[in-house]
Amino acid sequence: MGKSTQLENLAAHLRERGIHVITTREPGGTALGEKLRTVLLSSRTSGLSPLAEMALLFADRAQHIDEQILPALHRGQWILCDRFTDSSEAYQGGGRELGSDVVLQLHKMLCHDLQPDLTILMVSDVARSVARARRRNVEQSRNMADDENRFEKENRLFYNRVHAAYMAIAKRAPHRVVKVDAADPKAKVQKKIVRIVEERLLSD
Repeated sequence: MGKSTQLENLAAHLRERGIHVITTREPGGTALGEKLRTVLLSSRTSGLSPLAEMALLFADRAQHIDEQILPALHRGQWILCDRFTDSSEAYQGGGRELGSDVVLQLHKMLCHDLQPDLTILMVSDVARSVARARRRNVEQSRNMADDENRFEKENRLFYNRVHAAYMAIAKRAPHRVVKVDAADPKAKVQKKIVRIVEERLLSD
């Protein structure tokens, strides 16, 4: 059970409590975003430059915020988003070695400097993450119409940089980022996420 499933389980729990929740993802979340997702994740675009990759991700994010997230916030809804700017800081800033500064500057310019109230960071051992990525790579290669494995082809050094960037973000923003051990049993992870959300956002 990965982060996407955990997100949907959390949404179901919140809806049971009478909270209006929408779930979305990046890249994606809009008609334009889904087209950009295909470009960004397909192994057919393996030659995409790191700067072009980051520019497309922020184009996706800017559209996503203006079309989905801000209107939902104005309606008083909760938004659960599978990935946000932290992922760009980790993957493009860290993994692609573009640095955090340019990512944070683009976020401020293009995304209204919008910040999540809470970020759940599911932490996994790098070797385990690489092995899981390799399995997804093989599985998705069998169905090229649904190929989203460009990042899964990256090496361990890339994922080490991504992991280090995520840890730096968590250290910098402990008020917002809460780490959860993704290696724990699925039910335990789910209970911990629910408890964190209730303590942080529903305790009043």
